[in-house]
Amino acid sequence: METKPNSDGAALGMVGLGVMGRNLLLNLADHGFAVAGYDKDPAKVAALRQEAQSPAVRAAGDVAGFIALLSRPRAIMMLVPAGAPVDAVIADLRPHLETGDLIIDAGNSYFKDTERRARDLTAAGLQFLGVGVSGGESGARHGPSIMPGGPREAYERVRPLLEAAAAKVGSDPCVTYLGPGSAGHFVKMVHNGIEYAVMQILAEAYDLMKRGAGDDDDAIAEAFAAWNQGELNGYLMEITATIFRRPDEKTGRRLVDQIVGVAAQNGTGKWTSESAMDLQVTTPTIDIAVAIRSLSVLTAERTRAAAALARPLRPLGGGRAALRAQIGGAIGCAILIAYAQGLALLQAASAKYVYQYSLEAVARIWRGGCIIRAALLEDIRNAYRAQPNLPNLLLDGALAAKVLATEEALRQVAAAAAGAGIPVPALMASLSYLDSYRSAWLPANLIQAQRDYFGSHTYERIDAKGTFHTDWDNQGNR
Repeated sequence: METKPNSDGAALGMVGLGVMGRNLLLNLADHGFAVAGYDKDPAKVAALRQEAQSPAVRAAGDVAGFIALLSRPRAIMMLVPAGAPVDAVIADLRPHLETGDLIIDAGNSYFKDTERRARDLTAAGLQFLGVGVSGGESGARHGPSIMPGGPREAYERVRPLLEAAAAKVGSDPCVTYLGPGSAGHFVKMVHNGIEYAVMQILAEAYDLMKRGAGDDDDAIAEAFAAWNQGELNGYLMEITATIFRRPDEKTGRRLVDQIVGVAAQNGTGKWTSESAMDLQVTTPTIDIAVAIRSLSVLTAERTRAAAALARPLRPLGGGRAALRAQIGGAIGCAILIAYAQGLALLQAASAKYVYQYSLEAVARIWRGGCIIRAALLEDIRNAYRAQPNLPNLLLDGALAAKVLATEEALRQVAAAAAGAGIPVPALMASLSYLDSYRSAWLPANLIQAQRDYFGSHTYERIDAKGTFHTDWDNQGNR
């Protein structure tokens, strides 16, 4: 029996009723929109029906039934894992869709996959948006930061829904049109790269207090809570303070101490680093955060190395208050540098891929809902409002002053950690980036001479135009 379409159906359909998809759908229903959900897992369909308990929320366990619940032209959002699952969902949907229907990928898809899908679907007469969504389970339910890219007319179709569901800073929704094609997913990728960096910076601060200063979980929680009350205020700082206070129901100890020290990753951090290298943008704080997650997986190998390369850790000197102030300054300086690296990448991508970003708008929609929301974003927004084409945040006068006010703390903490034998790779990478970026001369002339010596790659001179090659050892090229 043929399923007849619903002429007065749901404004949006959701494919994928896991934590994010279900909660975002319920969020939209709370704002008065009729919505429909679909998942191949009957348990997830049942969970949506049970949790919603509203005629505005409907659900289906098969594609045809789901499509019949939607009003024309249809708008369908996917929240499924990146990669092959996205292509599989699109393949399932396409036979049921008509010209002008809209598919929205709200997962963490790689931006080049988004470009491919957009081309294929546009050729088939369908519209496609690549939309980044940040905020986790709570954000999806109560207001995430939403980063859309694709055809503007497609965004305008669903703009009322996205603005209603998004987090609000005052009355300002944390969503805006970012640009064509994969612009939204590229912004979300860089958001996640910055997230990796900030999380690694905070983990290093924890290590300095735990192993370097001998602080217990209560003292560490108090430090993070205090930092969150000042200029370091941000979501990741806030939840870190909460984490250290959470008891483990099984042992009665603190839960954080019962968690295996292996950090997982979903690919977005790696994609950020790869994209930065492709665009010749320097992002060492993000890069090292990705690398250390990979190193954390080598538990057995690191255990062997701890015995084979044993060196006792030395306690950090100085009083607790002074040390904590230094660590706080180091955190602030390194986090600002991490944002500078990520936003420099967005600036370069905007030119290369013709996204035409407004980085002031990016900073604005990151102020609420998303994982990297922080008080610092107001200063970043002001910097781009004053200079939209600013190549690097460190060139903004106000932000440069913040760095100069905290760089000595970063330098002292990095030096103390090196002496103690406590690894702080993100803090060190941030400091090295700062020192390199502000150095008018770098020793790359030697590297270019070496390249010319062994590979005849040529070089440029400081006193003449053109390219030159030298027969360095009078024996020809090796």
